[in-house]
Amino acid sequence: MSVLATILAAAEHAAEAAGAGEEEHKSEAPFFLIGGALAVFAVVVSVIGFKKPDFPGNAAAARGVMTLGITLTVATMASIIYVAS
Repeated sequence: MSVLATILAAAEHAAEAAGAGEEEHKSEAPFFLIGGALAVFAVVVSVIGFKKPDFPGNAAAARGVMTLGITLTVATMASIIYVAS
């Protein structure tokens, strides 16, 4: 009978140790919000570009659109890394 008690105690200890090592799940909300903003940005720029061939009009506006696109892309990738780590 003591062998069975020892096996049960070892199993309970193993179950508790397995539960203690679990990491807390990180929220995926930042990825979905920033990724969604990037997707909306891409669609809006595409629609405006099709309707207005000379979009964005001048070099300063072009740099602004590119900067916003790069910023959203980097932020999306950073949120992926945050969630995955």
